[in-house]
Amino acid sequence: MKFLIAFGTRPEWIKLKPVMDMFKKNNLSFKTLFSGQHVDLLPSEVINSVNYKLKIVDGENRLDSIVGSVMNSSEIWDKDITHVMIQGDTTSAFAIALAAFHRKLKVVHLEAGLRTNNVWDPYPEEFNRQAIARLTDLHLCPTELSKQNLIKENVTGKIEVVGNTVLDNLKTLKTKFTNKVVVTMHRRENHHIIDEWFTEINKLALNNPQLEFIIPLHPNPNVQKYKHLLNNIKITEPMEYNEFISLLSKARLVITDSGGLQEETSFFGKKCIVCRKTTERCEGVGTFSFMCHEPKDLKSIFNQVNAKHVPIGTSPYGDGNAAKKIFDVIKNEI
Repeated sequence: MKFLIAFGTRPEWIKLKPVMDMFKKNNLSFKTLFSGQHVDLLPSEVINSVNYKLKIVDGENRLDSIVGSVMNSSEIWDKDITHVMIQGDTTSAFAIALAAFHRKLKVVHLEAGLRTNNVWDPYPEEFNRQAIARLTDLHLCPTELSKQNLIKENVTGKIEVVGNTVLDNLKTLKTKFTNKVVVTMHRRENHHIIDEWFTEINKLALNNPQLEFIIPLHPNPNVQKYKHLLNNIKITEPMEYNEFISLLSKARLVITDSGGLQEETSFFGKKCIVCRKTTERCEGVGTFSFMCHEPKDLKSIFNQVNAKHVPIGTSPYGDGNAAKKIFDVIKNEI
């Protein structure tokens, strides 16, 4: 048995790293594939250390280009690869799972079973994760709700609840509350109104001078072109992961359109405002995360969350020991 572990974005690498560390610790053989999305956000030593790098040949449609490039990269498929592990819901993850299926390789999906049940929101991620589920032999779910989503869909393959591996990275950090409000904003479905989000967030900073609003600005041009609207907010370059989670551990609360941050903030015992129409992480809604569907609603939701910023309860996304559980599942499969 030999695994090919594939990642292309920083969140994918962050969530796969505890698994790879556990594999190394227990001498389970694997190779790595970098699919190439976050060249600017991943540490160079990570990119330089992978076994294979996918070259994406760009055409008119970026999503088509990713799928086509994966399908036509036969050199990444060693004859000794038996299992392919992918994480999450990117188009590259879907394409790699499909290519593995075409070669009759076993597909292991980390963070399986998340759903909004609307293939257009988030787009294209919701379609990707539903499609990946149809190709997967081992579904590694973060929560019981994720497992139940897959059971309802009558998928094939074994389903295991293991928790979310992102929390494995956080166990050594102590949490405290300061005056810092951490902001992230980058999702594709927000690009057409990101100026409205930025305007409202900037107003919050102006009206709450006792709080320090900080945004590590995403390098996407659709985000960067509106940075001038954030004149009351501290703008930083994208942070190294350890620096960013250290900042999160000290935050008062978080404003974000991210998926994964909903897990990390809950583990730190922080509330976050989710600037999206939907969320696939429903377990924390109303306790740790609070939905804000429109920019015009941000002020009132912020005021409510800020007034009672300390949540009650423990993170619903795991206990920080997911990688060990995953290794035990795979060891039993072997």
